[in-house]
Amino acid sequence: MSGTGGEWSGKGVVVTGGAQGIGHAVTRAFCQAGAFVALWDADETALAWAGEELSVVGRVLPVRCDVSSEEEISRAACKTLDAFGNVAALVCNAGIMQRSPIGETSLTQWNRVIGVNLTGAWLCVRALVEPLRAASGAVVTIASTRAFQSEPDTEAYAASKGGLTALTHSLAVSLGPEVRVNCIAPGWVDVSRLGKPGGRVPETLRPEDHAQHPAGRVGRPEDVAELALFLCSGKAGFMTGETVVLDGGMTRRMLYLE
Repeated sequence: MSGTGGEWSGKGVVVTGGAQGIGHAVTRAFCQAGAFVALWDADETALAWAGEELSVVGRVLPVRCDVSSEEEISRAACKTLDAFGNVAALVCNAGIMQRSPIGETSLTQWNRVIGVNLTGAWLCVRALVEPLRAASGAVVTIASTRAFQSEPDTEAYAASKGGLTALTHSLAVSLGPEVRVNCIAPGWVDVSRLGKPGGRVPETLRPEDHAQHPAGRVGRPEDVAELALFLCSGKAGFMTGETVVLDGGMTRRMLYLE
């Protein structure tokens, strides 16, 4: 179990999409820091797995929640506050990808991606804004470098992540000074090893995959988790409304087709 007496001791934290991948690493980091963490996730199998695995690290509360649903968010918020009594930080990590040519993408598919990735973050902040204010808390949204550069056939995903960066600075202005709001835009992160058994197939990374990054490697979920913990902490008390690109320098490197 995590120790007590630190900045996060006794404080409640919500991590959406907290059962797998980046969210799992964020949940673990806050648990290790002494926080009580509610992991909201729509995947019940992953929730059960993560809850059992992380319970040895700290106090966790797995909550089944589809963040595109106002009703489910309201229930999750009530359950979290009943359990912890406060929410001092919110990490909006839940996200889904839709990859299909524009002519083959339905409005339903478009709306689903925007609903989870962008509207879901706004709904979660709205549901928890009063406890966050009471705690002089912090929000971190998880966008992507796809907000600034794209792959073919990912319009809904790119639009949702670009929207998150704008939502972040808008919320920072609206909710400050009581609540700080910042965004992390990760690049390539290998999340395949942090998931429920039988879930993602482990990614096979080549030397050239790492070499594309000036930092010399592909990102790890723990990279994002450590930054999220910092941005929510008092050490980042003068930082709000910002988007931090965390990609090992990949978007700063000129790439040419050969």
